[in-house]
Amino acid sequence: MRLGLILSEVLTGLRRNASMVVSVILVTFVSLTFVGAAILMQAQIATMRDYFEDRAQVDVYMCSSLSNTDTCTGGTATEEQIAAVQAELQGETLSPLIQESSFQTPAEAYAALIENFPENAEVLTEEQTSAVFHVTLLDPTRSDVIVEAFNGVEGVEQIRDQLQYLDPLFSALTIATYMAVGIAALMLISAVLLISTTIRLSAYARRREVGIMRLVGASNRFIQTPFVLEGVVAALIGSLLASGAVIAGVKFGVEGYLTERMGTIPWVGLGDALLVVPVIVLIGVVLAALSAGFAIRRWLRA
Repeated sequence: MRLGLILSEVLTGLRRNASMVVSVILVTFVSLTFVGAAILMQAQIATMRDYFEDRAQVDVYMCSSLSNTDTCTGGTATEEQIAAVQAELQGETLSPLIQESSFQTPAEAYAALIENFPENAEVLTEEQTSAVFHVTLLDPTRSDVIVEAFNGVEGVEQIRDQLQYLDPLFSALTIATYMAVGIAALMLISAVLLISTTIRLSAYARRREVGIMRLVGASNRFIQTPFVLEGVVAALIGSLLASGAVIAGVKFGVEGYLTERMGTIPWVGLGDALLVVPVIVLIGVVLAALSAGFAIRRWLRA
């Protein structure tokens, strides 16, 4: 009987404040969608970083006939200079840090370049292409050791750390994550304030019923429960809509578009989105319960 009465009060409150309830649902939906997007973006950054760190290499470019650095005054790197670099890579200092290393002759490097960029065939010859050592480290963050070892060495034109080219991408994604978190935080604050206002309006509209409940000896918890449930129901609907938006975004935007066009890069999937859903729902329900409970308690004390 008590449960039926509580549910009846909840439905009455939702019906009387339909426009405000819809506003709560929409604000909660938007804010929690940003929360889900921020969580997935952070997961994507971690996934991409792990993927590229496992495959990133440090490239040691030897001098070619086009090189004009101070270490290439003698022109194309000689066999002795190449052998010295290889010996250093296989030496006691660097070899413990290296997982794998390979050497690409100018002919092999030119063939790989033309395969990937055919337009360069008209402006570059094999003799103008640098020989290169590709070094895969056990710990990609120790690339500075390779750079220091060959910086200024005769016959070495330059050392390139492939991870450095990805840092701007990771930075941009991190900034986008922070922006999503900031927008989500502002929207969640708006949702909390809106839920509090809705509950107060609902309580004021039913002040006579609340007064009667007090006269017949109803406890504060019994009086507060319908109002708290109103906020929870509205937030729950918004949370479910946000969960659906996150799942749809991953399904059609990531798996349906990005994965098909850039399949070589690992992307978050539906499994990751489904793990985010409980977090979204929990955040929405807890914030709604806390804000509604606080609002109705303050109103009852007034």
